[in-house]
Amino acid sequence: MRHWRLILLGLGVIALGYLVHRFLPPQHNPLRPPSLIEPIGLATYGKLTALKYDEELCREKLIEAGVEFEVLRADGAEKKCPLDETLRLKRSLTPFNAAPLRMTCHQMAALHIWERHVLRPQAEKIFGSPLRQIETYGSFSCRNISGTRTRSQHSYANAIDISGFVLEDGTQISVQRHWRERSDAGKYLGRVHKKACRLFSTTLGPDYDAAHADHFHLDMGSVETCR
Repeated sequence: MRHWRLILLGLGVIALGYLVHRFLPPQHNPLRPPSLIEPIGLATYGKLTALKYDEELCREKLIEAGVEFEVLRADGAEKKCPLDETLRLKRSLTPFNAAPLRMTCHQMAALHIWERHVLRPQAEKIFGSPLRQIETYGSFSCRNISGTRTRSQHSYANAIDISGFVLEDGTQISVQRHWRERSDAGKYLGRVHKKACRLFSTTLGPDYDAAHADHFHLDMGSVETCR
């Protein structure tokens, strides 16, 4: 009798797994292939993390999403910070004010999802105006974390600093000026920061420390932090 119960239990688990895989929306299903176009879901962060270990698939997904990039060979970009093969962002949905932006593929993938599914729709929702430009202090930078001897994720081309946004109607949103402000700009910053925590390993803003008073730091390193 016990033997048959185990068999029935096993069959039940298999059936449940099939139903979950068959009918669960792809953004919530960790067994479905990753996509940068599908909405953000429960499985999105795990899929982004998996892309870190599959460079070919990661690049395929960027191309599928319409992201244009150039592959940069492994080199000693700076003697202290030699890089493996990375990507240079050429074109996404929204222009960035600084160029070039050199990043790892999985960092670029997370950035694109944030741009496509968070930054752009939230601008339309809160302001009724499209997003025209993303303001950034850059991505690759051979340096340590401020006040430490530990290499920043910037030194691995695995991070980006975002300082603000410009809308098509001319509205400017500044992390330094509008963070925690009771305004549409403050609401926008709060929402995009919160949703960044669902995509990037580390999301740091003005509440973290004085060094981040004027920007969001977003990276896909091994440390998970949302501040």
